[in-house]
Amino acid sequence: MSLELEELYQEVILDHSRRPRNFGDLADAAVRVHGDNPACGDEIHLGVKFGPDGELEEIKFTGHGCAISQASASLMTMKLKGKSRAEAEGMLRAFHDLVTDETAEAPRTLGDLRMMQGVRKFPQRVKCAMLAWRAIEQALLQSAGEATISTETDFAAPRTRDSAQLTINDN
Repeated sequence: MSLELEELYQEVILDHSRRPRNFGDLADAAVRVHGDNPACGDEIHLGVKFGPDGELEEIKFTGHGCAISQASASLMTMKLKGKSRAEAEGMLRAFHDLVTDETAEAPRTLGDLRMMQGVRKFPQRVKCAMLAWRAIEQALLQSAGEATISTETDFAAPRTRDSAQLTINDN
């Protein structure tokens, strides 16, 4: 990563962590997901309201944590608002690859989320960047209810839409 790009990365992270977008409680959320990253102390409470066609009509978060977790949640909510479930799932996979795969190209569709690519240089921070994404992954499995996720369990855990209280795993 060039020096210029690293400086921009830092500016984007700091801006979104200090002034997170879509931060606040979503009173009429259909799905609420509580996520935590015990290794860093990050916590997120994600609220999602789906539109009539299943798109992410509204998405907000509250919580606290390191600059990376808060910036990632802020950027994610901006990017996913109005997207279909399929588009959101595609962005989830693309973002996961962006922060974990050294050879992954950053797809243009990720927009400003591409600035999070620098996280891959710090493997211990990947869980911070992925916390909000694990929460949205769980939210996409449900149409209503609450769930809890943690970054301390496997990412590819078997999932079921029938359970109102699930734990999604994360590497």
